[in-house]
Amino acid sequence: MVRTILDNFCVKSGSLCQKCEEKVRRGQITQQDLKIIRALSDLEKEFATLQSVFFHKSVESGNTLAILVDKVDMSKILGHGGKIVRTLGEKTGKRIKILAYGTDSRIFLEELLNPFSILTINTVWLPDGTTETKAILNGRQPKHMPVDLEVAKRLAKDVAGLTLRVEFER
Repeated sequence: MVRTILDNFCVKSGSLCQKCEEKVRRGQITQQDLKIIRALSDLEKEFATLQSVFFHKSVESGNTLAILVDKVDMSKILGHGGKIVRTLGEKTGKRIKILAYGTDSRIFLEELLNPFSILTINTVWLPDGTTETKAILNGRQPKHMPVDLEVAKRLAKDVAGLTLRVEFER
């Protein structure tokens, strides 16, 4: 069974107990999260490795859905030739991005901006006292971007609270 902060019985039955319902009311789990948990549970029949995956949350930005799982569980979802991610994408109608939950900002940004490699990450201090995280990517900006940078910036803000600025090496 996909592990979450919800009770296994609630996930299997589809109806939430009082304790799990309270987690939804407090915003710990969203309706989108419930859909993803159920989709992952359905996929367990075909992909047994999903039974030990710990799902933390999902964040939607544009046509991309970021799914946050434990770092050790990423390979379980990304394995099988990408079939799990493809199936989730078909079920949700979104492009799926698997990210590790609770990692440091460098690892998070490397996963978010994959397949680009990051040369350096800097903190930019602005005059108003706020900060931005500037990621400088290796190479020139390609004409056809494999990553929507605006979606990546919104996900960085929503997931990690980072105001992201992305530049390419000149």
